[in-house]
Amino acid sequence: MCKVIAVANQKGGVGKTVTSVNLGIGLAREGKKVMIIDSDPQGSLTISLGCKEPDSLDYTLANALINIINDEPTDINKGLIHHVEGIDLMPGNIELSSLEITLTGVISRETILRQYVEKARNMYDYIILDCAPSLGMMTINALACADSVIIPCQAAYLPVKGLQQLIKTIGRVKRQLNPKLNIEGILITMVDNRTNYAKDISNQIYEVYSSSIKVFPIGIPLSVRAAEISATGNSIYVYDPKGKAAFAYKELIKEVMKNDEKSWSDSKAV
Repeated sequence: MCKVIAVANQKGGVGKTVTSVNLGIGLAREGKKVMIIDSDPQGSLTISLGCKEPDSLDYTLANALINIINDEPTDINKGLIHHVEGIDLMPGNIELSSLEITLTGVISRETILRQYVEKARNMYDYIILDCAPSLGMMTINALACADSVIIPCQAAYLPVKGLQQLIKTIGRVKRQLNPKLNIEGILITMVDNRTNYAKDISNQIYEVYSSSIKVFPIGIPLSVRAAEISATGNSIYVYDPKGKAAFAYKELIKEVMKNDEKSWSDSKAV
């Protein structure tokens, strides 16, 4: 049974890509078969996993989605990059920007990515979607095909202010396009535990949202080493395995898997 998780926030610089990388590779380290999809035209995830020039790739997510739009055969394995840490990457690049324009005139434009993901579901235990820092058509497509959403939110004032808009968008997608969509949880990132400011922001998130939305009990600490991994092509588990960020992401993996084991056992019981 495959679970599709979108990592989304319309605010940039909150740790979406770092979370996608370490969530996906962390699940692979637990023996799960994982695919990560880069749906951001900036290609940040693709770069972070070692491809320094995503715009020069011959086949990316944009090409696969164009095939679907044109009702042409789509090979799920085509274009996949197999990363040394045990995951498959469907890369993204700047061509996704022009695809967003193309989608405006396409029938069922919100569900084009879903058609691709549904073809891949029987091959993986988890599919992770790294979303663009916007609420554009590619992000809507990601939400329309996901089972759940993880919302990374930096422990700072402006990212927290934008949470309500994202939550409203997720609710709208759930009502109109994807009834099974749920919020997996809010993940507080870049937490500087040395400051009262970060602690106050974290407490504010718990107070406002924890009664209706899960807030993961452990936040991701501010870490220079975690910020550096984008240039290494590896995960935090390889680059800084004994650091605080690696420990926090391992705890996130436990939370995600614990939730899934419970829901899967409940579904079998029914």
